[in-house]
Amino acid sequence: MKKLILSTLLVGGLMSAQASVFLYSVSFSDVGEAQASPGATGTGTVSYDNVSQSLTLSANFSGLIGNVTQSHIHVSPTPFSGSGGIAVTSPSLPGFPTGATSGTYGNTLNLTLTSSFNATYLANNGGTAAGAESAFAAHMAAGRAYWNIHTSFGPGGEIRAFLTAVPEPSSLALLGLGAAAIAVRSRKVVRK
Repeated sequence: MKKLILSTLLVGGLMSAQASVFLYSVSFSDVGEAQASPGATGTGTVSYDNVSQSLTLSANFSGLIGNVTQSHIHVSPTPFSGSGGIAVTSPSLPGFPTGATSGTYGNTLNLTLTSSFNATYLANNGGTAAGAESAFAAHMAAGRAYWNIHTSFGPGGEIRAFLTAVPEPSSLALLGLGAAAIAVRSRKVVRK
């Protein structure tokens, strides 16, 4: 039994180590600008593929008081939004619906292109798309990247949200398997 559990954990760990797609959820909310925007909400997903070097973005938002002027992803040196610079695209994500108070967005960015990054962020990370991608992946993994939707009502961002990592299914399965193994082991110890 121990060999089976150990083998399963080892194989699961190897599969997990080769993962190439990292999924993040986004739950936009009022960012506490000078004037509140209590009805503004939105959700989205960000999928980063480190093999194809792409970033797939999707979002739905509604209830904004102002019209969208721009949207992009910032990175933050702190766990608080508003304290970092633009990392991905500037001034706005390609095709993001501007001039609206609600909408949907979907696009995939090629992270091998320098145009996918803000010029300052690119320069601060070696001046190459590879350097900027590596730094951006690290910011996302550390919970230091946030998606901001700027409007005429909230020029600093009417709603924004940090990208929150979504555990991959194999990690959840390994967690469950580990919990089951501990339960079986604990049960055997109690019987002795």
